Amino acid sequence: MLRLHIGNKNYSSWSMRAWVLLRQAGIPFEEKYVRFDGFDAGSVFKRTMSAVSPTGTVPLLQDGDVTIWDSLAIAEYVAEQFPEKRLWPEDRAARAAARSAVAEMHGGFTALRSACSMNIEADLADMGRIIWRDNAGVRKDMERITAMWIQLLARHGGPMLFGEFSVADAYYAPVCSRIRTYQLPVPGEIAAYIERVHQLPGVQAWIADALAEQDFIPMDEPYR
Repeated sequence: MLRLHIGNKNYSSWSMRAWVLLRQAGIPFEEKYVRFDGFDAGSVFKRTMSAVSPTGTVPLLQDGDVTIWDSLAIAEYVAEQFPEKRLWPEDRAARAAARSAVAEMHGGFTALRSACSMNIEADLADMGRIIWRDNAGVRKDMERITAMWIQLLARHGGPMLFGEFSVADAYYAPVCSRIRTYQLPVPGEIAAYIERVHQLPGVQAWIADALAEQDFIPMDEPYR
């Protein structure tokens, strides 16, 4: 069986992407939770992950003697191993667009990711208003994200970005969570998409586990 190493569900956006993809697709896996206690070489987290991963980070997927230590590589590996799950769109042009959207998330939107760290259980609306007012980079990232989502939803007819659930929706699920936590302003059709993402059983399961953690980690709580 696949084994997926993840960090705290309340905070770990990269873990969420891989976990939600597997869970929503109905792919069996064993979860290996490694608590965030620090990222320096002496932390339990770093020592635990460095024993199995060349980067010492999460997520990490193990399939027998195969180890995949990057979230995008995990998505590609799982899609290849389980073609019947159709995790990428079948249409060639749509598949290319989906991969482009995922790659853009994988390597971009650094202002949003830096200023609005994922924190599922928190209500950071007040901080979100300040960030929105003062951080032009966040506004620029959100402008691009909303424009992309509007275009994809219109082109593929929803309810997800490419019609049916795909890697792209799993990849942007943590962005949906950030928008909710910080109550960043979005158009009505984007708010509706965010709600649909949050109603996915895989996302619901992740959120329920995150809320049950009750684990305050100061380094992941810059505003509290």
